[in-house]
Amino acid sequence: MVSFKILVVDDDPAIRNLVHRFLSQQNYQVESVQDGQTALVLFKEFQPDLVVLDINLPDTTGFQLCQEMQSYNDVLVLMLTSLADEADKVKGFGLGADDYLTKPFGLVELGARIRALLKRPRLLSQKKSEQLIFGDLVIDSTSREAKFQNKIIPLTHIQFNLLSCMASKPGYAWKRSELYNKVWDSEWVGDLKCSDVHVGQIRKKLRESGCDFEYITTVWKVGYKFEVPAKNDSI
Repeated sequence: MVSFKILVVDDDPAIRNLVHRFLSQQNYQVESVQDGQTALVLFKEFQPDLVVLDINLPDTTGFQLCQEMQSYNDVLVLMLTSLADEADKVKGFGLGADDYLTKPFGLVELGARIRALLKRPRLLSQKKSEQLIFGDLVIDSTSREAKFQNKIIPLTHIQFNLLSCMASKPGYAWKRSELYNKVWDSEWVGDLKCSDVHVGQIRKKLRESGCDFEYITTVWKVGYKFEVPAKNDSI
């Protein structure tokens, strides 16, 4: 079962690391950053289900960042504030925030609020992200183009569908049958191994475009997994 992904954005290292450790222990996939610019880049790559977002950041405000994130993806946002200001809450809710916590807060309450938000039925926005960005690799569902360092990778229709499907859940081990059901929107009754040919061609075309990172890895006796380069920077 794939766990929910949570992005923590807070410039206070003590709070950020504490929340990161706590949520990781709750079996969430967690990433954390200290500023808005890094958060937006990671947001596009990590595609979190929920963002824990501080209002006060060194290079922007949580309000501005919330609005930018919502323009890409209708993500759940739990905002953190050191001020119990009603006007701030109204402003945040207007920009897409789903809940608030006032500092200092307890980890038990944080966990309860996150669980409640993740259980909440949510309508998908029509502004769903049209691009998947992984460093120099960009997969654009609108133009149906994949580019590496701004150079178009000449993928066939099926190859593009397979790549974008796998890239939609980085780190997830896709069964071959799942990929066929997603890409062809029907249950596959033929030889599942023929996906190996398509994946092999995708890998070849990525290499020919100058990519030396193996984005698609084989999961033994399962299928495939889309990987992203490890972050060199640490908090």
